[in-house]
Amino acid sequence: MNPERALLLVGATDETVAKAKALGLHVLLLQHPSKITPEQERLADLVLIVDYTRWELVEPIARELREAPGFSAAISLTEPGLEGAARVNDLFGLGGTGHEVALRFRDKGVMRRHFAALDPEAVKAAPLREREDLAAFGGRHGYPFIVKPTDATASIGVRRVDGPSDIDQVWDEVRRLTGTRTDRVSTLFVLRDFLMEEYLDGPEYSVESFSFAGRHVVVAITEKFTDPGHCAELGHALPARLPSDVAEGVRDRVVRFLDVIGYRDGVAHTEIRIGGNGPRVIESHNRVAGDAIPELVLSAYGIDLMTLALGRPFGLVDELPDRPVAGGGASVRVLVGEPGRVESVDGVAEARRQDGVIDVRISARPGDTVRRVRDNWDRLGLVAVAGPDTTAAVRRGAEVVRDTIRVRVVADDGRTGLAEVAPVTERAVASA
Repeated sequence: MNPERALLLVGATDETVAKAKALGLHVLLLQHPSKITPEQERLADLVLIVDYTRWELVEPIARELREAPGFSAAISLTEPGLEGAARVNDLFGLGGTGHEVALRFRDKGVMRRHFAALDPEAVKAAPLREREDLAAFGGRHGYPFIVKPTDATASIGVRRVDGPSDIDQVWDEVRRLTGTRTDRVSTLFVLRDFLMEEYLDGPEYSVESFSFAGRHVVVAITEKFTDPGHCAELGHALPARLPSDVAEGVRDRVVRFLDVIGYRDGVAHTEIRIGGNGPRVIESHNRVAGDAIPELVLSAYGIDLMTLALGRPFGLVDELPDRPVAGGGASVRVLVGEPGRVESVDGVAEARRQDGVIDVRISARPGDTVRRVRDNWDRLGLVAVAGPDTTAAVRRGAEVVRDTIRVRVVADDGRTGLAEVAPVTERAVASA
């Protein structure tokens, strides 16, 4: 094994390992015991099972692997592995993102404090430690404001406080969630700390970018569909339907954010809102997005963000132009159902064969409980599709769900019906 072509991969999906191997890399995989799959064991050159969220376990393993067989880069593209990979970079001077910068991405409280020290117009935020903090923050900065965990994903535990009457309910929810796992399915975090922050108005977008030695390329601006009553994501569409001057303002804001946070190389997924004060950053992650957004980018722009991230440290990929141009549109539409129980799931294979369908991911299984949607784990699945433009892709995704996917749900009151595509507001082109 050539150490110059060997990659230490901290956590991974089957797809991540497969793409690293397709680049000709030797893959040394640190995988959590709950995440290992036969496909990863087949593809990786070496697999070590370890709770990679615990640095005291990862460090001695990394030292042994660095000695033999050796590796020249450490990467993670999954949220729980980002800090571990960054610590390995620091330990051996490998370049790439170090722990100080990774922590600014990973911990929303650290990120807010970092920006508050540098920018008087930074989003107002404060840690939530006791009930009285909620009333104090509302009195100081006004309502509504947001309460959320400092290190969770998928909108877990995010609540809006609209006024003093919400404080008891939100505080009870924070106490209930503290010390629990962040979801029912896939991530590895325990909720410990919560943050209060200023509410940002306006429609939400995400920005998919890639940085080359401090040159930040905004690959795509993605429309994000949410419901005012909760923070779950109900769909995505790209390229965002924005006037050129508004899109340029988004690019400038994200480039400045990445500069200030200290990011220089790799993929990033940054969430923003465009309100009365222009685009403002909600949070950011130094990894690929979820919800099949990388697949939308690949379909519309022909750019494989995961392959770029894996190949960049080894010089195996070309740099991107400053303004990638889309060749079409793409969207994700989400399935939701009435609270109850899943009875049956049909139509998935048929949907995957339809024209324009990029992917179909149905998480619902017969017998599963269907909950009122409050975060991403309450959704029943998604369909990703391509179209000649963004509007056509949004409509095509809804058609595929309505005409082909059949997730039958027995509601709590005994009625039986099909899960439906989550409604989204047809977003008009934003004004400058």
